[in-house]
Amino acid sequence: MSTTLGMLSLLVRDYDEAIAYYTQSLGFTLIEDTALSDTKRWVVVAPSQSDGARLLLAKAGNDTQQAYIGNQTGGRVFLFLYTPDFDLTYERYRAAGVHFIETPRQEKYGKVVVFEDLYGNRWDMIERQ
Repeated sequence: MSTTLGMLSLLVRDYDEAIAYYTQSLGFTLIEDTALSDTKRWVVVAPSQSDGARLLLAKAGNDTQQAYIGNQTGGRVFLFLYTPDFDLTYERYRAAGVHFIETPRQEKYGKVVVFEDLYGNRWDMIERQ
């Protein structure tokens, strides 16, 4: 068996608003939502149930964590979302109100555009060549 990157933790303000955004606006699948305590849940979403890394939506538990919501990488692109049909995904996301911070562009590695999620984390959406 090979080693793979299974999940990334993403700080969020509220579990339910994050689930709604990632499943409704981005079309991700809710993989798991398990209560761990009165205030903590294990919430996992992913673009696909079968392949690739998943996101653990982790509700910020203190002021220090709150300060990093939306800025876990100091303003750099944080996550990279690959799509097999850039134009279809781009139009679907625009219709869902996803905030793009630039217009799509062609790079050597493929078609790409940067968007921000509901918290301001920057994502590259890429259709690889």
